[in-house]
Amino acid sequence: MAEIAMKMASQASPNNHITKSLSISFRRFITPFRRTDVSFRRRKPSEFGVKAVKKSPKRLKYSTPRFSKEDGLLYVEVDPLGADSWKLETVIEQLKEGAVGVIPTDTVYAIVCDMNSHSALERLRRIKNIETTKPLSILCRSFHDIDVYTMGFPRGDSLGHPNIFRAVKQCLPGPYTFILTASKNLPKQCINYGPGNAKYAPKKSIGVRMPDDPITKAIVEKMYSPLISTSVKRQTEDEWILDPVMIADVYGKEGLDFIVDAGLRVAEPSTVVDMTGSLPKIIRLGKGPPQPWMVSEDDEDEESRHDYLMHPNTR
Repeated sequence: MAEIAMKMASQASPNNHITKSLSISFRRFITPFRRTDVSFRRRKPSEFGVKAVKKSPKRLKYSTPRFSKEDGLLYVEVDPLGADSWKLETVIEQLKEGAVGVIPTDTVYAIVCDMNSHSALERLRRIKNIETTKPLSILCRSFHDIDVYTMGFPRGDSLGHPNIFRAVKQCLPGPYTFILTASKNLPKQCINYGPGNAKYAPKKSIGVRMPDDPITKAIVEKMYSPLISTSVKRQTEDEWILDPVMIADVYGKEGLDFIVDAGLRVAEPSTVVDMTGSLPKIIRLGKGPPQPWMVSEDDEDEESRHDYLMHPNTR
């Protein structure tokens, strides 16, 4: 029947009213339907969120399918899970050459540079407008880096001193910043006492981090040494900037070389623990949960000391 109908339609003149009157349903009937097989991949909820953010006009100003450069600022958009970490090669090379840029961590975004580059560190301080006396942190690749550039975590001994190293291994990599006494291997520019005689200054210390983030790991693992790091905040307010597009608007004009965009972050800074005293003291509670062997600033007493020394992770 379909063949007869097709023959009738072909014999009709182009101006024939019969041809014009063929309904859409009739045309579908006489035209074979071809099925197209399309495989659909179930997306994770987070994928839809990132997709929605990328459609904003401001984000499109900086981003392209690979990377783009806007007014001298290299803007690299990556998968938060690190599936396209090959895009970071340009960023890594720039860091080795003294660049200053923004990367994601397991907490908030951070402005980073090579710890061995004095000029890069000076630019970092100028871009963020921070004093030379403001403490900075280093992003380490491993515990070996921590042992090289600081006095490390106590391993315990036969005299009963606790094994802090064993306890800290349960926290790192993770959202913690541990303040440790610096070693002679730490470049001098990483610590600046400001005015006065450094000879009589207190012991040098530095915050160390090992973020549990695939993008951060992919970058620091290919560096020759740790990165100097400071969190990205608004210039006039004590508030973190969590959107890399906004970071580009605020700090791009200040001289940043690159920004790595891994999507929005949550305002959860790292938990800061001071390890330079007699007890591990929490001086800022953040994303990292407090551990039983840590004490708060108000709990430094004999009972806390006893609990700390007797905790299984420190024996």
